[in-house]
Amino acid sequence: MRPDLANASWHKSSLSGDGPSCVEVAITDDVIAVRDTKNRAGGMLVFRPDEWEAFIGGVRLGEFDLR
Repeated sequence: MRPDLANASWHKSSLSGDGPSCVEVAITDDVIAVRDTKNRAGGMLVFRPDEWEAFIGGVRLGEFDLR
């Protein structure tokens, strides 16, 4: 089931400046959604809050760094 994000507030990182190559995040009570700013109508990643916390924790620990 796709979450209803019609009224979601999407945010782009302040570190991305005015460039088009970045992602936007919407945080609701139920899900955290991530989409490409260049293709907002395209697909998105949707996380439950516990999945999002695990993902962010992995990013902070460098688990996704290219070696």
